[in-house]
Amino acid sequence: MKPQPLARHPQADRIEVLRSSLAQVVARSTKGVVRSVTPIPDLTLYRQEAATTPTRCLVEPSVALVVQGAKHALLGEVVYAYDIHRFLITSLDLPAMMQVVEASRQRPYLGLSLRLDLRVMAEVVAQSGLPPAREHPSERGMVLGETSPPLLEAFKRLLDLLEEPAAIPVLAPLIVREIHYRLLMSNQGARLWQIASVGSQSHRIARAIEWLKVNFARPLRINELAAQVQMSSSNFHHHFRLLTAMTPLQYQKWLRLNEARRLMLAEHIDAATAAFQVGYESPSQFSREYSRLFGVPPRRDIAQLRRL
Repeated sequence: MKPQPLARHPQADRIEVLRSSLAQVVARSTKGVVRSVTPIPDLTLYRQEAATTPTRCLVEPSVALVVQGAKHALLGEVVYAYDIHRFLITSLDLPAMMQVVEASRQRPYLGLSLRLDLRVMAEVVAQSGLPPAREHPSERGMVLGETSPPLLEAFKRLLDLLEEPAAIPVLAPLIVREIHYRLLMSNQGARLWQIASVGSQSHRIARAIEWLKVNFARPLRINELAAQVQMSSSNFHHHFRLLTAMTPLQYQKWLRLNEARRLMLAEHIDAATAAFQVGYESPSQFSREYSRLFGVPPRRDIAQLRRL
């Protein structure tokens, strides 16, 4: 008996037309560069002509759309593989590893990201009358969604504004608002609802992360930060780790070490000075933790980066 062919997506043709159109715009806008910050606020375009090694970065709350090629995001031990069929939603500021896995000079990886505005998300939730989403505490702050024609159409209209810059201030906010709505109506909308909903566990962790980003150089007292976001210390620690794949202390350490790296590379200060500026009291402890995160001691790491 012959095996039956897999069912074709009923809107596959429409999806492919939209994907191809978006790929043409991204390819044109990124010619000769790997990253293009557009005149449209919070919209960035990407291009890679070869697969990359995993790169550490802090991923902002955003939606990442692949229009050609494929990419992986690694959060903790979980790999999120996304491509032309799946988009990536990051609902919190998350330290992650990113890697382009499908790209060539003839057919480069092409993608885009749009930073999500949780205030807009909350307004759309309120206006749409969406029912409250159930909290799923086992979920990470990253999820994959299924790409749909309505979402691609909204992104196409947004990218079309690159050819009409005078219209960007008027029309871009409306289209971005629609994109937030389309994401809320996607199969991962509940995840975003939880982050945007004041009082949810996810929203409280988001507030704690905002505090850590601003105050990473200060001593971290878990009980005080938990009280600030109206959670018990044990509940706060539990939900923080579930959402970010890190403890609050590990998250603070990640922020400190990456800021120290930036200071040494961009401002040419020595390791000890950088360590003190980001909140370390012991340069030797800083060096040990830096080596564990980046694989080599600070001085050697910065020298390698400057040779690139």
